[in-house]
Amino acid sequence: MIRDTDVLVVGAGPTGLALGIDLARRGVPALVVERAQELFPGSRGKGIQPRTMEVFDDLGVLDAIRAAGGTYPVGMIWQDGRRAGEHRMFDAVEPSEDAPYNEPWMVPQWRTQQILRARLEELGGEVAFGREVVGLTQDEGGVRAEFASGGAVTARYAVAADGGRSTVRGLLGTGMAGETVDPHPTLVADVRISGLDRDNWHVFPPGEGDGFLAICPLAGTEDFQLVAQFPEGTAPDLSLDGIRKVVAARSHLAPEAVTELRWASDFRPRAALADRFRSGRVFLAGDAAHVHSPAGGQGLNTSIQDAYNLGWKLGAVLRDGADAALLDSYEEERRPVAAEVLGLSTRVHRGETRRGGATRQLGLGYRESPLTRETRTDPVAPRAGDRAPDGTVAGVRLFDAFRGPHWTLLALGDAQAPDLGARIPVVRGPAPGAYGPGLYLVRPDGYVGWAGDTAAGLPEYLARFGRC
Repeated sequence: MIRDTDVLVVGAGPTGLALGIDLARRGVPALVVERAQELFPGSRGKGIQPRTMEVFDDLGVLDAIRAAGGTYPVGMIWQDGRRAGEHRMFDAVEPSEDAPYNEPWMVPQWRTQQILRARLEELGGEVAFGREVVGLTQDEGGVRAEFASGGAVTARYAVAADGGRSTVRGLLGTGMAGETVDPHPTLVADVRISGLDRDNWHVFPPGEGDGFLAICPLAGTEDFQLVAQFPEGTAPDLSLDGIRKVVAARSHLAPEAVTELRWASDFRPRAALADRFRSGRVFLAGDAAHVHSPAGGQGLNTSIQDAYNLGWKLGAVLRDGADAALLDSYEEERRPVAAEVLGLSTRVHRGETRRGGATRQLGLGYRESPLTRETRTDPVAPRAGDRAPDGTVAGVRLFDAFRGPHWTLLALGDAQAPDLGARIPVVRGPAPGAYGPGLYLVRPDGYVGWAGDTAAGLPEYLARFGRC
């Protein structure tokens, strides 16, 4: 039974599901609606970056994500039916105490969504399928959504997480500016293939008049993800026969090696950014706010972190009594990050930069945010606005201390922690490797909000966020 709720989340992709989880664990009533009759069935966004692994750790799905996927295989270049050499997609980085997740983790998008949905339902949330938004109005008291079938839903706030062709963004009249990253149409499909090993990401360079073909084994499944580029102006054939023809023409495999087609789509790589991420009581998140080239695996990850940023702020306003002006910081923080990552995705697609440290997203932060307060005259890392690294303090792993919908205060070295109440745990002890001595107040989304040598000004800072 559709009911009125505090937050209406439109779209049950990774963004909407992650936001639903974050709100549910905060005790904020929310309803996730999806116009389709089921979750998205394809592998499209298959790469989970290290920063998103940290987010998933906090949201309680990391173990399931790790069990469902695996590391990326080494690329294998084929020429004339022979293996011509390896190609490594990513620069290798060793795990460290402060950054324990060191490389992208492959999980097909459909499986990630299943895991997120299961976690949402475990927390008492739900997804209402077959609910297509066709109308949206708002006033100073809330938002009302009309659907193609079924009754309307009213909510205090709404979030558009309904993809790059967002209906809600259109109903708001919010523009989206961007560029075509590559005019060549690209086919992506989930297939079953015989005759290829699952130890390599198989790459068949373009021949005369043809685009490239890449066939990647999808970790945790028996499927391969097939990606094929076509000449500009071509309409790719998404049928099984069409895909068999492409495979036979561009590789040494026979058409019948493609034994099954499980999902297929086509797209033109583009980069676009919404003019704004908030319109009154409605927020844009994920692909509704920014559309990326798939190169570098940035789109899904940036989208998850939109939800992670917005969730705790909605919780602070709706549950903890924070001033509603706090919600303005969502656009102020996330839109510059999205713009930065869009540029990175485009450079990776065009071969102007490798998939390296920046694509792991551990260096993104909010130093210029209005929520950031650095009180030290000569700050050491991490600075206010930076991601709070992992580490061990007096036998306590920091990511364990951060896990949950609360703030955390670190009192490192000789720094003296004030009494902030039972709702803000304090971790005391020697500074681990990634930290200098001092006080670090870590936000619910794992970033340092406030940092200082003493507690002067800390209670006043916290008062902005209600009953933390």
